[in-house]
Amino acid sequence: MTNHPVSPMLRENEAYLKERVGVGTSFDVGFRSITLIKTDIQLYYVTGLIDSLIIQDIIEELVNLNEKEKERKKVAEIIKNRLLHQQVDNVKTMDEAVDQMLSGLIVIFIDGERFAYVVDVRSYPGRSPQEPDTERVIRGSRDGFTENIIENTALTRRRIRDERLRNEMMKVGERSKTDICISYIKDIADEGLIKLLKEKIEKIDIDGITMAEKSLEEYIVERRWNPYPLVRFTERPDVAANHLLEGHVLLIVDTSPSVIIVPTTFFHHSQHAEEHRQAPMIGTFIRWIRFLAIFLSIFLLPTWLLFVMDPSLLPKELSFIGPNEEGNIPISIQLLLAVIGIEFLRMAAIHTPTALSTAMGLIAAVLIGQIAIDVGLLSPEVILYASISAIGSYVTSSYELSVANKAVTVALLVITALFGLIGYVIATTIFILFLASLKSMRTPYLWPLLPFNGKALLTTFIRIPTPFANTRPSIVHPKNIYRQPKNN
Repeated sequence: MTNHPVSPMLRENEAYLKERVGVGTSFDVGFRSITLIKTDIQLYYVTGLIDSLIIQDIIEELVNLNEKEKERKKVAEIIKNRLLHQQVDNVKTMDEAVDQMLSGLIVIFIDGERFAYVVDVRSYPGRSPQEPDTERVIRGSRDGFTENIIENTALTRRRIRDERLRNEMMKVGERSKTDICISYIKDIADEGLIKLLKEKIEKIDIDGITMAEKSLEEYIVERRWNPYPLVRFTERPDVAANHLLEGHVLLIVDTSPSVIIVPTTFFHHSQHAEEHRQAPMIGTFIRWIRFLAIFLSIFLLPTWLLFVMDPSLLPKELSFIGPNEEGNIPISIQLLLAVIGIEFLRMAAIHTPTALSTAMGLIAAVLIGQIAIDVGLLSPEVILYASISAIGSYVTSSYELSVANKAVTVALLVITALFGLIGYVIATTIFILFLASLKSMRTPYLWPLLPFNGKALLTTFIRIPTPFANTRPSIVHPKNIYRQPKNN
């Protein structure tokens, strides 16, 4: 689309906006024409993205100029001096004017001028910052990101009052023109990573990314059919700020409360803010419990199935493992039914209104589970181990990681049921090699385990006290490796 210059004739600009934006057709596109010092002026705005009281104040201020000013030749300069707002710029093309208006700015055309003023008085509809449901902590801040990109950048700026913090804005989508902010600390973040992200975002060619951060992730990360998350999502400003100080880069998408953190590894998805809100020893204990839960959520069910199929693999001390009664259905089918049934309940909990969720839980726990045992559909041991595996997936701090682990569990179950010990060993080996082959923005997914970094692995498994955590992770290639002086 060619750039259409702002015309000095207001009727040409008005005709363009009627055709392009629907002025006079769309009820939410506002238009007001006034006369100032014998000069016609037109104001355009989107009513839902701006405070109507501000529009009234601007119009009132401009109309009052008729009694105070007489110099017609300086009308443009007079108007600019009377627009008492923090951001007043001018644009010289109609395309820029349309983009700014649809972003929530007021566009002012002046008869005889080949530019238009844009006044930033955006007031997006949305909710107030509140603690996200998926990342709750016992002690800590209760604010969270919202759907407003301006508020989200302010929440990180409030925590990092560094003049080197940069928030660069870009737009994506031919029709949606979605705002995307790249946030980083200039003297810490890797310039190569920032350049790579900008190049990937600039190459996005689509009508719009209405699914916000998820659509953006699929463009910047080549995951294809890989179920594992290669970026981290967070709705907590303190978590985002901590990653900024480590050297990571944030991608903030307007209309989404989830911020993308890049690059990330498998172990980043197992971390939680609660570990840093408790004493180091308690934080380490919580971290170990979470690692154990993640391990059980993946390997518990296929390993138990393997022992049931071949009890000779068990030592004498563990010979009690296995169902006391075989039941009417093979154990492998029972496990798959249990896993699928738990997924039914998880999806139902998401879509069930809060007022009905308690009743649904009682029905699932009391009626379905007990009746399944009584009629011989499932054995008690199957329900026990399936429940432990499910709890392990819920303990996983990253929802995306827990769902990916569940898919791997089902695959391991099927392969173990079909091929026994050989299938179990081969499938597990392929799974580990698959994770080792993944890269997130050129970052090895299993770092610091593969490639091995002993010091970084220690800080992964042990929550180091803050005064001694004086280096940034080398995997993000920070410009400044030291968070604190060496002698601290």
